[in-house]
Formats: sequence, C-alpha cells, structure tokens
Amino acid sequence: MPDGQKSAAVSVAAADRQLYLDGITVSFDGFKALNDLSLVVAKGELRSIIGPNGAGKTTMMDVVTGKTRPDTGKAFFAGQVDLTKLDEAAIATLGIGRKFQKPTVFENLSVFENLELALSGPRGAWATLLSKLTATQAERIDAMLERIGLGERRFVLAGALSHGQKQWLEIGMLLMQDPQLLLLDEPVAGMTDHETEETAKLVLSLAGRHTVVVVEHDMEFVRALGARVTVLHEGSVLAEGSIDHVQNDPRVVEVYLGR
Repeated sequence: MPDGQKSAAVSVAAADRQLYLDGITVSFDGFKALNDLSLVVAKGELRSIIGPNGAGKTTMMDVVTGKTRPDTGKAFFAGQVDLTKLDEAAIATLGIGRKFQKPTVFENLSVFENLELALSGPRGAWATLLSKLTATQAERIDAMLERIGLGERRFVLAGALSHGQKQWLEIGMLLMQDPQLLLLDEPVAGMTDHETEETAKLVLSLAGRHTVVVVEHDMEFVRALGARVTVLHEGSVLAEGSIDHVQNDPRVVEVYLGR
C-alpha cells in the first residue's frame, strides 16, 4: 500500500471508522479493476469519489455491497464486520444502502406508496400496502416527503415524476430504512441545474446522520458538497483531500481533469 493510503487509513481511530477497505484487489480476466485499494471513511462523514472511467469506482461499491468478492483484502464495516465474508442480502440488513445511477422506483404506484413499501421489512410489499399504517409510520413518510421535496406530489404516480424527482424518491426510499452507510452512484447524472442544486442540499442534509459516499463526475456538484474528495485511478487511490487540493494535483489533471 502506498504511504499516502497508509496514512489516510490510520488517521481515523478504529472505533470511528464506518468503512475501511484494506488492500482490496479485484481482477477480471487478468485486468485489475481494484489494485491493493485501501480507503477509510469515518462515521457520519460525507465523501466524494471521483476518477476516470475504469478507475474502479463501481467495483469498489460492488465489493462493499457484496456483489463482487475481492481476490484479496478485507472490507470492514462499523469497525469490525468484514463484508467480504457476507452475501448481498446479509450486507443489506447491516444498514448499507446503495442507489444506482438509474433510478429504480415503482412507477405504477404513488410517491407515498413507494415510501410506504420501503417500510415493508419482513412483511413483504403487498402485505405492507394492504395493512393499515400506524400513526408513527405515517408521520415518518410525511417527514420524508418534505425532506426530499415531494410533499406536494405525494399522490402522483412515480412514473409521472421528472428524472430528478425520481432520484429524490429513490433516495427517500433508502432513507426510510435508516441506513448507516449510503452509497450514491452519480446521483445528479441527467439532472437540470436546479435539480442538481436541490440534490446537493439534500445530500448535505444527510451528513452526520448517515455516512454518505458519493461517486460523481459532475465537478460543480462535487464542489457544492464541499466534502473530502478521493480520486481513484487504475484501481488505487491517486490523491485525496479538498476539491481545490485534488484539482490542483498535476497527477489528477493528467489522468482525469485534463481530459
């Protein structure tokens, strides 16, 4: 592991680490998608991950969520759970939520019903919709509708929402499950400028209550978040620091920003 990665990994006390990737390597037909990747994210932190296509950003999230098993290395969650020993279902129950780039909502159900389904837990989807909400559950949904800016669209079918509103709804569905760690994959891709601004406000409101890792290409959005930035390149950490720090790093300019 390069010295920079080592220092970053040890700078956060073990008890305060929400996510710690230690020497993760993933190979596909001889190509190393991740190459001895080490990364630490503190509890309650908002972190931005950037890098060129093929840098390993998606594979990193696949490892964290159990979709991909690494060749070597470990991925510790909440300081002690090694995610590489668990499958996707078991990892989801730990409190890790992932939002993919393309929103996946139930388009034939209302916004309210989508959030209601997110509360289903072990009862299952249809059992949830057929049962009566408790006052506490209804209040939680109402609060989430306001939080994601869809209070006035609660009875609108999800399929009638704009692209950005669908993204907010899916984030709201994940939040209904109260995840400790939230992984957001290019949350503002395809959004209007106004939607991008509103999404930045929403993501910023999550920090502290949740640990949030955002993978994004939109540098203006990354700057608006004002979070610590990790730059991946060829499966490893190339640089890390403030947005100004990484944008002025000659190596980052050469492999990513200068393109």
